[in-house]
Amino acid sequence: MPKVYWKALLVFVALVVGGIYLFPTFQWYRYSQADQEKMRIRRHPLVEKILNLGLDLQGGIHLVLELKTDKLPDDKPETVREALDRAMEIIRNRVDQYGLAEPLIVRQGEKWVVVQMPGVKDRDQAKSLIGRTALLEFRIVEMGEAIGPLQAKARELGLGPENLRPGNMPKELTDMLPPGTELLPGKEENFYLVRATPEMTGSLLTNARVEMGGQYSGLPVVSLEFSPEGAKRFADVTEANVQRQLAIVLDGIVQSAPVIRTRIPDGRAIIEGNFTPEDAKLLKTVLQAGSLPAPLEIVEERTVGPTLGEDSIRAGVMACLIGLGLIFIFMMVYYKWSGLLANAALVLNLFLLLGAMAAFHATLTMPGIAGIILTIGMAVDANVLILERIREELRLGKTPRLAIDQGYDKAFSAILDGNLTTVIAALFLFQFGTGPVKGFGISLMLGLIVSMFTAIIVTHTFYELLLMYKPIQRLSV
Repeated sequence: MPKVYWKALLVFVALVVGGIYLFPTFQWYRYSQADQEKMRIRRHPLVEKILNLGLDLQGGIHLVLELKTDKLPDDKPETVREALDRAMEIIRNRVDQYGLAEPLIVRQGEKWVVVQMPGVKDRDQAKSLIGRTALLEFRIVEMGEAIGPLQAKARELGLGPENLRPGNMPKELTDMLPPGTELLPGKEENFYLVRATPEMTGSLLTNARVEMGGQYSGLPVVSLEFSPEGAKRFADVTEANVQRQLAIVLDGIVQSAPVIRTRIPDGRAIIEGNFTPEDAKLLKTVLQAGSLPAPLEIVEERTVGPTLGEDSIRAGVMACLIGLGLIFIFMMVYYKWSGLLANAALVLNLFLLLGAMAAFHATLTMPGIAGIILTIGMAVDANVLILERIREELRLGKTPRLAIDQGYDKAFSAILDGNLTTVIAALFLFQFGTGPVKGFGISLMLGLIVSMFTAIIVTHTFYELLLMYKPIQRLSV
């Protein structure tokens, strides 16, 4: 089998593989945004195969978070570094479990974290998901005579769940508290007098999930499972407090206070409340992902609207089309039929590049589009070098076949040197850059590799096949 056929087979396989990886993306963006959101929540297999759009293209939330190092045991650099690494891992777990696609979570400086969540529309929910400390406690409710006057006094002072927390309670209330107790707000504008010391905490929690049912028929509840040590402790607590209320407290707010009917030996509990599906999912995610080592404070926040993202996509696509159009016209006018072949290689270059980015599950951003446009320019440069070399060989009186072969051979070293140095620069951008810089680096690096393939192998293979089946005396170049 002639060598040219193997090269033609390689080109065909590259086209098929690129189409396989790119087809799910074309299929995905045919769905409406509402359908896409449902598919993301259900973790549809298509979600893992698409070329995602970055924050600047589809809108979303950009946050810069600062770790409050004064809440750590000490301020040693290694302690801060470990705490920041743990905070980043917890944020990543929370975001991943919540079902967001392609979030960006990177370190910035010594104690800051940058979080970008493309496609997120509810900024308050996103901030709550990331920043909550998720302190889960189980406390016994005290049902003495003091609760009535305490609740009345709290309402008289105009206190509610949003401003009543342990540590900042007015003196009028603290003076009325029985020894060893605290007054905590509930979700439904009521208050609970509970023991100051929790019976157990969420540190013994191993799993949390959303289920349907419970006291509020048809509404979701959050089911909890404890470790063996936690199950034993929970069994002891429930056995010692039958017919009493057990308050389930999250971040200082009583989520529910069910009555203990009997000893619970299996280490399972349920948080009931008037939850919406989104509330239950958020609560499950925070509990399952764990608590932050120290509070995170939002020091910068930017919201990119989807309309701005659509404008960016439209502007980027328009820039690509105008650039390609001008290049096509120039190549056709200056290099004639060979220019048409070079134009076809450019289209193939763009197709294979997008397919490669989809295969790597990359995220397309505006800097990434800039990298693609730069790649198109580099691909044109490679084709120009080859065609000019072919012209020089033809001027020396060589046959079209010999001129083509020597044109590719003599242009190869210049193309390789130019692209290799740029690939090295792109590798450094990808390795050490963050966010937009990384996106620019990966699109540029993949684009250069693909452009060398299309300029050196694809067009040369086409010339060889053409000369094999149709003797040409004069080459249009």
